[in-house]
Amino acid sequence: MTAITVRDATLDDLETIVRFNGELARESEGIRLDRATLRAGVRALLDDAAKGRYFIAERAGEVAGQLMTTYEWSDWRNGLFLWIQSVYVAPEQRRAGVFRSLYRHVERLALGPGHCGLRLYVHDHNDGAKATYRRLGMVDGSYSVLQTPDRLGG
Repeated sequence: MTAITVRDATLDDLETIVRFNGELARESEGIRLDRATLRAGVRALLDDAAKGRYFIAERAGEVAGQLMTTYEWSDWRNGLFLWIQSVYVAPEQRRAGVFRSLYRHVERLALGPGHCGLRLYVHDHNDGAKATYRRLGMVDGSYSVLQTPDRLGG
């Protein structure tokens, strides 16, 4: 099996992340994102670590996948939850351990000082993703996510 490395994303990864996020939206929700808005949103996070972090997985010298984390402060636990978002693995890189490598990387961060765990949300009917997350040791939380309607219709 080819080694997978995980690193922090840089501005050099901007266009790859924009492309991956566009594919993610199309594949997972059947929507097309406005590229200018998406690019500005990715750039805003890359420019401001207080918003979150992108991680890039590389395999055989190629960008194979990405994962973004954002933060939730827990006053009950006096620590930060890392929220996993914007996960995408290039189709030709799937089933090769790319997501597992990204997940284990952020899991180590979430076990460090000042953190209290990992969280993510997944669409109700995305049984494949749920099975993957459970295989990695995640469990169903006892919460439902509610939100205001967003501009994408979701």
